[in-house]
Amino acid sequence: MAEARVLLVDDDRNLREVTRVGLSRHGFEVVAAASGEEGLAAAEAEAFDVVVTDLRMPGMGGMTLLRRLQERQPGLPVIVLTAYGSIEAAVAAMKAGAVDFATKPVDLEALALLVQRAAEHSRLRQENAQLRAQVAAGGGHPGLVVASEAMERLLETVRQVAPSPATVLLTGESGTGKELVARALHEASGRTGPFVAVNCAALPGELLESELFGHEAGAFTGAAGPRPGRIRAAAGGTLLLDEIGEMAPAAQAKLLRFLEGGEVDPVGASRPVAVDARVVAATNVELAERVREGGFREDLYYRLNVVPLRVPPLRERREEISVLARHFLAAFAEGRELALAPEAEAALVAHHWPGNVRELKNLCRRLALLVRGAEVRLADLPPEIAGASAATLPEMEREAVVRALAAHDWNQSAAARALGVPRHVLVYRMKKYGITREQG
Repeated sequence: MAEARVLLVDDDRNLREVTRVGLSRHGFEVVAAASGEEGLAAAEAEAFDVVVTDLRMPGMGGMTLLRRLQERQPGLPVIVLTAYGSIEAAVAAMKAGAVDFATKPVDLEALALLVQRAAEHSRLRQENAQLRAQVAAGGGHPGLVVASEAMERLLETVRQVAPSPATVLLTGESGTGKELVARALHEASGRTGPFVAVNCAALPGELLESELFGHEAGAFTGAAGPRPGRIRAAAGGTLLLDEIGEMAPAAQAKLLRFLEGGEVDPVGASRPVAVDARVVAATNVELAERVREGGFREDLYYRLNVVPLRVPPLRERREEISVLARHFLAAFAEGRELALAPEAEAALVAHHWPGNVRELKNLCRRLALLVRGAEVRLADLPPEIAGASAATLPEMEREAVVRALAAHDWNQSAAARALGVPRHVLVYRMKKYGITREQG
């Protein structure tokens, strides 16, 4: 995800500057405003992904700013800042439409995580709106480039099962495009709620349980306020549980209860909450084998495996490789003509692609940045594809970072945008490869 633009509104100059610098170091582009009036004017003049505002300010306070933004830009995520001990005001703000809150003194690491989550939620909302518009206009399945019989058959099945509320289990190797298939299923379903994706392997068991099912205030240390959870966020829509095979046993039990009864049990809650959300699970491991090993509940497996769909690896749909490569090169070349030489195309088609579509997409991103001519030649491809003596992938990545920085006068934010990564990822790669301006 490209770096998010954040509008920070706080009348305290010192706190505003500390927060601005802290969020900037986490890769966000931050615009600061000293009052609610100034913040509202900035929001109307520019586009932002997230707004972070203090609640108590002279003149237009944070609550008034929140309401004005809700009226004029519904869907724009707002995070409120409140003094320690003023949780009631923060809860009132969340009831009024704020997506989250943080208490002062602000923990910048925690705030950065809240901003990242809010920006991702904003991106998902925008993508859902775009997907619906494209589907309504006859755009098919946005994001999916379908040029093989295998994928045509898969999408025909998707169209058949989409109107049903039945759970779907997507299987396939990593990088095959399972999330895109899940999005296509959601768009064809007619469900009006959002598409929400959760990576079950990204969080440890106890955090995943809270993230999925939500929690009440005081349910555990650090739970200052209630959180609805991702299942409730997907109400009326579709919930994708990616890497379901990595889900912890406790979360498996709660998920089974939800699938059987349509109710979630937030951590610390005394009563369950009814939720209507269609569940799509995805995995790149053999779940039946996990069941035999005792690592996955058999009853949950059968609940998920109502409609099994396999996304074929790229090597089983080789006729798509050339089409996909040209599609990605055109997308990443930013208007520059970048053709594919016949010998390079043949090498791409012949490659095994263990990383599937994701590997091809990342390669095309690098090629669009590194190739200076109007054509990708065989010598431009990495050695494992071209079979020739060429730079290793780490060397290619290092060269790509150096080129991006040099092209943007070593402005890290601009270089990160050119590479299509958040600024903190660029900083990590600079440290990883020992890249400094003096060496560059």
